[in-house]
Amino acid sequence: MPVRTLESLGDLAGRTVLVRCDLNVPLKDGVIGDEGRIAASVPTLRRLLDAGARVVAMSHLGRPDGAPDPASSLEPVAARLGELLGTDVAFASDTVGDDAAAKRAALGDGEIVLLENLRFDARETSKDEAERLAFAQALAQGADAFVSDGFGVVHRKQASVYEVASLVPSAAGLLVAAELDVLSRLTDEPEHPYTVVLGGSKVSDKLGVIEHLLPRVDQLLIGGGMLFTFLAAQGHGVAKSLLESDQLETVRGYLHQAEASGVEIVLPTDVVVAEAFDADAAHETVAADAIESSAFGDAGIGLDIGPDTAHDFARRIAASRTVFWNGPMGVFEMAAFASGTKAVAQALTEVDGLGVVGGGDSAAAVRQLGFADADFDHISTGGGASLEFLEGKRLPGLEALGW
Repeated sequence: MPVRTLESLGDLAGRTVLVRCDLNVPLKDGVIGDEGRIAASVPTLRRLLDAGARVVAMSHLGRPDGAPDPASSLEPVAARLGELLGTDVAFASDTVGDDAAAKRAALGDGEIVLLENLRFDARETSKDEAERLAFAQALAQGADAFVSDGFGVVHRKQASVYEVASLVPSAAGLLVAAELDVLSRLTDEPEHPYTVVLGGSKVSDKLGVIEHLLPRVDQLLIGGGMLFTFLAAQGHGVAKSLLESDQLETVRGYLHQAEASGVEIVLPTDVVVAEAFDADAAHETVAADAIESSAFGDAGIGLDIGPDTAHDFARRIAASRTVFWNGPMGVFEMAAFASGTKAVAQALTEVDGLGVVGGGDSAAAVRQLGFADADFDHISTGGGASLEFLEGKRLPGLEALGW
């Protein structure tokens, strides 16, 4: 069943609309490291402002543990959001206190205020439903409608995501609706050839995705730190590379399942091995089945897929009609170990069909490596929510919107 969309809310002119955004961006000393999620919130907010709504935006940032923390304040985000919207964004120094009440009361048609970090109030993430509901009621007081537009939190039962949706007429924003459409296309009758590219550090983070998507895809390309658990499962030595020994049997099971069902799990044929986990560490490229034969012996650490693998992965991706990628191929933050991730990103821009960057570190990587969001069919803002959707799980924040 599709979620309720903005159109279901009717004429919003002069009405107060509470909007749950996901403005959880990297922030250090007041400087925003990646503004992708802020930019992704703009279309819905602009639509509401142009409709004459009085917009009360809210979000979390970081994990301040239920108490105010200046390092996690959304004030710098409010300033940048205003620049992207091309309008003043008022900032409330609290969520449901006196300043928030005053700023909300002062809103005119087509104006917006951003509340302070929701997680400064412990009730936002409380496991006690009554506490969450009380906070949601305070947030919704005076609101005529609620718009959920933070896909990165729809997998959580939190006051601003779940409970508030039951208190006033609610609908999905443009971002949530777009994410849901794209992710549904990845699971419901995707175009073939269908390729999934998984990287990142841990196999354990991707178990549900592998299990749910394996019967649906044509090939699964494995990179990042998780590749070494796959190599070890095949009996290869991985020196001091990242290894989840407790997942070896599970991985062997996936390899057998893929072989039996005609799905190709593609592992690297070469790996960049370094002397240490350091940007300036000596490194060399070796065959994936000979990592312990590198110049660094048992002390070597695999930090990227090799050039032959990068070329092979890129070829396979570019020839696909549907591609989902989650997780970098190596330690992209270090220039010497970013080549594999860059090759995958470049290939994804060349997909004749649907190419999706799965949010999180993958989204950060493509931006750091010089790609623009517009280079890809879709960059998910979902992170964990996207993965849970692709695992086939029901997401509370979507169910609250009628899904």
